[in-house]
Amino acid sequence: MTYSGAVKVGGPASVHELTDLMISKVAVGTMNNNAYLLRCRATGEQLLIDAAAEPETLLTLIGDGGIASVVTTHRHGDHWQALAEVVGATGARTYAGRDDAEGIPVPTDVLVGDGDTITVGRVQLTARHLVGHTPGSIALVYDDPYGAPHLFTGDCLFPGGVGNTHDDPEAFASLLNDVETKLFDRLPDETWVYPGHGDDTTLGDERPQLPEWRARGW
Repeated sequence: MTYSGAVKVGGPASVHELTDLMISKVAVGTMNNNAYLLRCRATGEQLLIDAAAEPETLLTLIGDGGIASVVTTHRHGDHWQALAEVVGATGARTYAGRDDAEGIPVPTDVLVGDGDTITVGRVQLTARHLVGHTPGSIALVYDDPYGAPHLFTGDCLFPGGVGNTHDDPEAFASLLNDVETKLFDRLPDETWVYPGHGDDTTLGDERPQLPEWRARGW
């Protein structure tokens, strides 16, 4: 089945099959959060991005093989409601942005900064620190050697705009500048974007709107 990235709470996961990596997307919780399970096809090792809610749903998705690690994209509570239970059940190592870890009630094992790498089996992800939605939000880039890059943006980039900066002009300018310089300027239009809520997009679909976003201020 062709991957679309369209999921709904209570529905099945949508699976994006790449050459070296399997990406399973599921929607959980009252705020329709996306959680992503990444599995290295060579080793079977798994990593979860955002244990947002519904620990039973996430643990079923993870399966008997467990996970080696879980990455929390940022400190907002809707992205870590299930973190304690998932870590307790799996013993996974926890990762979060260096400047957001203090706002996450589950201890962070590894503090992540811009350009740091996180591995899942033989697959490597690169973190990008994006300031504005929160002080320490991170996006993760998988530069697929067999195709376009894949980008997990948390709440920093969605179809139609950057994340909420709560009418703070400085925070908005910071977030848009980081998204432009660290994502749009470095990655091609074909880059697949997996956001923290809602449908997927590509950088190419969003790039023409950047001047409009800056002009409107949100």
